Amino acid sequence: MMSMTGKRRRESVKRTIVLVAATAGVLAGTAAQAQQIVVQGNRRVDADTIRSYVTGTASGSAEEARRNLLASGMFQDVKVAQGGGRTVVTVRENNIINRVVFEGNKKVEKATLEGQIEAKSRGAFSPAVVNADLQRIKEVYRRAGRGTAKVTYRTVDLPNGTVDVIYQIDEGDKTGIVSINFVGNSAYSERTLKGLMTSSEMNLLSFVKTSDVYDPDRIANDLDLVRRYYLRNGYADFQVVNADARYVEGEEKSGWVITVTVAEGEQYRVGAVAIDSRLPGIDTGRLQDELRAQVGDVYNAEDVEKTLSGVTNDVNRQGFPFAQVRPTGQRDRATHQVSLGFVVEDGPRVYVERINVRGNTRTRDYVIRRELDFGEGDAYNRVLTDRAERRLNGLGFFKKVRFSNEPGSSPDRVIVNIDVEDQPTGSFSVAGGYSTQDGIIGEVSVSESNFLGRGQYVRVAGTGGQYARGVDFSFTEPYFLGYRLAAGFDAFYKYSDLTRYSRYETTVYGGQLRLGLPITEEFGVTLRYSLYNTELKVPNTLRRPYNDCSVPIPGLTELQPAGTIINGQNVGGLAKYPDCAYNGEASIALKGSQGNTLTSLAGVTLAYSTLDVIGAPRNGFYAELKPDVAGLGGDSKFFRVTGDARYYKELWEDVVGFVRIQGGHISALDGNPLRLTDQFFLGPSLVRGFAPNGIGPRDIGTTDARSNAVGGSTYVGGTVEVQFPIWGIPKDLGLKGAVFADAGTLFGYNGRRVFNVNGDALINGFAPGSGCNFNTLSIGVEPECLNVRDKAVLRSSIGASILWNSPLGPIRFDYAYALSKDEGQKVYAADGTFLGKVGKDQIQAFRFSGGSRF
Repeated sequence: MMSMTGKRRRESVKRTIVLVAATAGVLAGTAAQAQQIVVQGNRRVDADTIRSYVTGTASGSAEEARRNLLASGMFQDVKVAQGGGRTVVTVRENNIINRVVFEGNKKVEKATLEGQIEAKSRGAFSPAVVNADLQRIKEVYRRAGRGTAKVTYRTVDLPNGTVDVIYQIDEGDKTGIVSINFVGNSAYSERTLKGLMTSSEMNLLSFVKTSDVYDPDRIANDLDLVRRYYLRNGYADFQVVNADARYVEGEEKSGWVITVTVAEGEQYRVGAVAIDSRLPGIDTGRLQDELRAQVGDVYNAEDVEKTLSGVTNDVNRQGFPFAQVRPTGQRDRATHQVSLGFVVEDGPRVYVERINVRGNTRTRDYVIRRELDFGEGDAYNRVLTDRAERRLNGLGFFKKVRFSNEPGSSPDRVIVNIDVEDQPTGSFSVAGGYSTQDGIIGEVSVSESNFLGRGQYVRVAGTGGQYARGVDFSFTEPYFLGYRLAAGFDAFYKYSDLTRYSRYETTVYGGQLRLGLPITEEFGVTLRYSLYNTELKVPNTLRRPYNDCSVPIPGLTELQPAGTIINGQNVGGLAKYPDCAYNGEASIALKGSQGNTLTSLAGVTLAYSTLDVIGAPRNGFYAELKPDVAGLGGDSKFFRVTGDARYYKELWEDVVGFVRIQGGHISALDGNPLRLTDQFFLGPSLVRGFAPNGIGPRDIGTTDARSNAVGGSTYVGGTVEVQFPIWGIPKDLGLKGAVFADAGTLFGYNGRRVFNVNGDALINGFAPGSGCNFNTLSIGVEPECLNVRDKAVLRSSIGASILWNSPLGPIRFDYAYALSKDEGQKVYAADGTFLGKVGKDQIQAFRFSGGSRF
């Protein structure tokens, strides 16, 4: 037995010796082969690097070695020859790129093109790489809406084996989106779905807009908007089945054709809503307050998201950091109802080990991290990360935001990665417009919503025009002292020429401090403090002699002859009244209010909003209440409160109705009369169809209808309006029609009634016991008391509008017909002849306002 064992050992030793010898032979052969590889023609690339491509081939063939060397991109030409026990590799290296130049690019910036190409300065020149760059540049132009762009290249040889690479670009004409088509939609028309998208089709306005440029990322975002719209309106099974983009070349028009195929499903209503808490100790009664959906409502996915977020926060506040809230939904396809449930259960005890913020080249880390409701070391909760992602996307600072997780150092640890890509957030704009009140006006503004990457908002603007000019500066810090408090200040200056309607000019300058606190997603409070000076001036020149009854203009104003006695008073040398007022004269109330008024005002704004879209709401409610107190120093002392409430409802597809109620009241705090500039002056902003300052208390002692508005202390108004698309006009042109009805009133003059304008200590027209009682035609001198017509008459109007949300800014044209108004007080001559009416409302049927930004 032992002899058999020894024999096996001897055979094993022999096999080992043979194996070692074979291995040594292979290694020796390889070394010999390596020593027999000869490299020729290389200048910059190391010879051993080239040999590695030969010895590293699987087959050892010369052709495979040649292909590998060419594929490396380092060589223009490679030859591999074998013979005489040697392998000779002859190479011709690629030139080095000295610089990359773009010619002909006007619509796309050089920096954008440089970020897309692979050929770089000081890199090796490779025809294959440069040819691939041509396709990349064409793709950039295709995304920019210029699909017919042509790109070629040429090289310029330089000394020392270097070359310049020059890309020659023919940008061609703009080619955008020819058409957007929806397939499978029946609940909503193609027009409605296109209106939800930020992308649009080419039309007559393509020369001033960029929304018709095909951008895959924008299309993807648009499809998400469409999906959310369906989910908000009860279509819980909605899906985008396919989105196809084809570039079509035609004789008349070339561009992209977008075809979106959808599966709508059925519309569901909420059949039941319940909270199922599987954790002892949770107060489910508190959680009921967070439910947004109610039985019978149309299913709304956003209500589910808000409920999920609200319940999660409340559970965490109750001391259950690891609890997770899971939404459930059971569809009853027969009754088209969905039963919603929110299950509160104990989640995995996983902690956030680390939060990595990546890709932010401009925005600072803390700006991103402060949007998170969790930190490193906190319990991980998916609902909170989803909400943080929505918040970051809503900032507008980034092109894209993506959250991802990776395992931490232990099973109960997770690393949260936040990948972002910064985008431009500043803007320079030149705006222009026209309105019936301000005339032609222009504005130049510079704004930055992410100032220095700190998330701060800064805006500087200057305006100038026919009847107004001004300067504004605003600064907002959205996270004051590290809390979700929006603190900011404004500084402003504005001059307004109101002589066309009220015979005076105002100059207002000052500043405002504000602190905004969001209580919930819908309700917010803003504290305000303002300090501003108002200067009121009545012009008195040859062209605008609106004060010459008080301050006669030589050569223009007719004077009473010397020694003229009226009512026992010597009025010689004073302006002859009412002759001096026929060319326009300010009310005595305006004259007595000339000068500067400093106002120190503290106030609060309470705002509640459930609007679906801020700029163009279809559904929702908005309410605002603003109480203010003036008197913390300064000249004005009053309490003022104003309110505004609006309710929007989509009545039919693309037909939106809204109801508005507004009102306000002001009263003095010290028992003295209110200053004229503190009272309300209203017109078309309350009831369309009336001129600016066209309604409310009026001075009937002056013959100038344009100067007799003296303001009121109380106003109330209401509006009903229906906006609708104009048949036959593409929706993306932004044209809509509207019909409306307005009603409102302004009353309650609480200002001064006697003024000693001429300084003689006598009040012309005022008699003790009978008050301000005079005949305008026979008084002979300018009255110095105020005879006010103050009637709480309901003003109302109906009308129609054309609204254009143009690429150059919103434009609105209103035509209104006044149904009811204050007809004024009849005036008769001494012989009983009817002379007309004074104190009547001023009408303005047409009203136009618009602006542009380019």
